[in-house]
Amino acid sequence: MAQPAVVAENRAMIAPSSSWVFLGLALLGLGMAVTGLVRATRLGWGNMFWFLSGWLTSELALFHVALSALVAVAFARWTDAVDFAPGRAGLVIVGLTWLGLIVMQWRTRPTQPILEQALRAGLGAGYRDSIPATRRAVLRDAIPIRELLLPFNMRDRGVERLRDIPYGDGHERQVLDLYRPAGGCAGAPVLLQIHGGGWVLGNKHEQALPLIQHLAARGWVVVTPNYRLSPRARFPDHLVDCKRAFAWVRANVARYGGDPQFIAVTGGSAGGHLTALMGLTANDSRLQPDFEDVDTKAAACVPFYGVYDFVDRHGLKGSGAAMVQWLEKTVMPCSPRTDPVLWDLASPIEQVRTDAPPFFLLHGDHDSLASVEEARLFADRLRATSTQPVVYAELPGAQHAWEVFRSVRAMHSVHAVTRFLEWVHANRTTG
Repeated sequence: MAQPAVVAENRAMIAPSSSWVFLGLALLGLGMAVTGLVRATRLGWGNMFWFLSGWLTSELALFHVALSALVAVAFARWTDAVDFAPGRAGLVIVGLTWLGLIVMQWRTRPTQPILEQALRAGLGAGYRDSIPATRRAVLRDAIPIRELLLPFNMRDRGVERLRDIPYGDGHERQVLDLYRPAGGCAGAPVLLQIHGGGWVLGNKHEQALPLIQHLAARGWVVVTPNYRLSPRARFPDHLVDCKRAFAWVRANVARYGGDPQFIAVTGGSAGGHLTALMGLTANDSRLQPDFEDVDTKAAACVPFYGVYDFVDRHGLKGSGAAMVQWLEKTVMPCSPRTDPVLWDLASPIEQVRTDAPPFFLLHGDHDSLASVEEARLFADRLRATSTQPVVYAELPGAQHAWEVFRSVRAMHSVHAVTRFLEWVHANRTTG
């Protein structure tokens, strides 16, 4: 007569494929939870896969709980997967994954107070009081639940989008979109949103949509340009295009209801890098060929999870040497040894100046692609040098690109950036 342990072992070995599939899905879910809980910066190209998995998991943790619950119920109800050892192990793993996902969601709770504390530290405890009452009325602290339930629904009926307006000399990438209140506007403050994508990909209508829609629905004009991409384009082509788009806004935005005298700039990742350079290289004739006389000084800059040092001279990048080598091969036209001045020009941390505009820097402490340590140093350098306010907010548990779709972190960040921009606008217009 077979012993019970032998029988159990045989049952595990002859478990149906559905039991093993369920175990595999459970392990996949656990792996995604790990990437959302743990920061990784030294995996080389593996950082990209870690980011993609951890980003979606950490920002949509409760959706992952719901999805894994549906999968578990489906396997339990319509298959005999959980009657066998692999399936039962899968159930245990699902439970562990849920614990990790709940921790991820819990990490989002301090987002709003962290952002508000950063604004108060940088702008003053009573910064909201200097915003006119009519503009304070459009500010928001709470997040409507409908926005969190529909994270990818970015459209707002109160916003009009004008597409593919040329701003350059005819290059197919030198076009922009313009968002404005559907009912029209006049003299509205303007935000230039620069997309990311590692300087090699990305599009004007893909990123920062929660912020774009939020501001445009509240009376702002938001302009989103494309720019030439590497490897065909090399620095400073990307920056020159962004400045050219800025020049177009200066000359033309009044026709669309915007105020050409108030143009703030924002962007994430590579767009954050370019945003910082827009603020720190204003009116540099080397970067404004054929439009040297245009004033390209931004009213404010809001870089999200930017790259601030191309050379990694402070050793703060997790895979610093690999990053610099990739930039040399793909983005820059030469090595740092051949033209160190150009590499310094591409590094915002080397362009810090006393007359920099107000800055609001946002970064996540779980960022796998852009060094949070580098962001801290850049913020410290700005504070020590600039005569204008510098706000720095570091969000616990946040991966790269956390504000691309509507999540708790994204919407609290949108609200905080709106408060910052309204403060800058109020103080600029009142002198």
